[in-house]
Amino acid sequence: MTLLKLTAEALTRCRFALSPLAETIGALITLQRRHILPGHETWHARYLTDYEHWLTRDPVAAGLLPLIAATKRFPDLVAQPPQDGSGTRISDELSSVAAHSDAQVRAMVAASIEASWQPQQTGWLTLDGLGPRIADMLRYGWEHFIAPDWVRRRAIIERDITYRTTLVAEHGWQHAIESLRTRPVWSPEDTAIRFSNQALPDREITDDGLILVPRTTGGGWWTCEQPPRYALVYPARGVGTGGHCAESDALATLLGTGRARIVRELIQPATTTQLAAILSLSLGTVGAHLSVLRDADIVTGTRTGKNVVYRLTDRGERLVTILTTPTR
Repeated sequence: MTLLKLTAEALTRCRFALSPLAETIGALITLQRRHILPGHETWHARYLTDYEHWLTRDPVAAGLLPLIAATKRFPDLVAQPPQDGSGTRISDELSSVAAHSDAQVRAMVAASIEASWQPQQTGWLTLDGLGPRIADMLRYGWEHFIAPDWVRRRAIIERDITYRTTLVAEHGWQHAIESLRTRPVWSPEDTAIRFSNQALPDREITDDGLILVPRTTGGGWWTCEQPPRYALVYPARGVGTGGHCAESDALATLLGTGRARIVRELIQPATTTQLAAILSLSLGTVGAHLSVLRDADIVTGTRTGKNVVYRLTDRGERLVTILTTPTR
């Protein structure tokens, strides 16, 4: 078992951050694996063919992306802790990628190949300027596959951060960390996160704390390591919660399709702006639907800082349960 051991001070300094690079890596992995994730069906259908054509044109993409999708260890240059919290920019992350020397890149890739469960191409590693080439490749991936969908993805990520920040405030960091996975991951006796069942060296998270980075793609989690800085990238909640519903759906029949989509999405609390981005609706449309749902005591809003966070009331939760439970 591999543990992420936190000092008492580190636990108090854990924090959340955005990483456009981590989102890009996660999304490119889903395209490489041809893995259609709930909530991303339209995106996957739109871009899979373009992705496949890209691999035929770019030897770095054709060499590195299949490796990242089939290894237990990412090359460190593409798994870096975000530096600027919620203000982290893809341009800064890619500048850091480009700064790696050819020798560093080859050593990192060799370690990843050793941990891969599939044979890998290595001819591309004879190229010069590998750091800048990989940065350019990831920039293309960001600009063509992620940036057009970033507003929606960022809204999902920010909603996840809001949810888990509330857990921290109400129950503490241990509870928030437990919420990251469906299986128990917090080891109180070690003050540590059970990161992996593999017998790898434990990581010592010191007083700098652990950075928690949500992404919208599902699956497992991974670490980004630049000691003493460590980040843990994990799948956000609420991706594909059911915002799209068929006209024949009972909830849509009762409330109308637009309001039904909002009710389904509010299984996870969200702001008006986040709902508009996730559902590709105007703020005015979302606001009008929320007003009707609030008057019917199906949703309620609570001010948190500058934002109003909406969630289902007890009545709303019962309504969703009754109308989405299959009848015999």
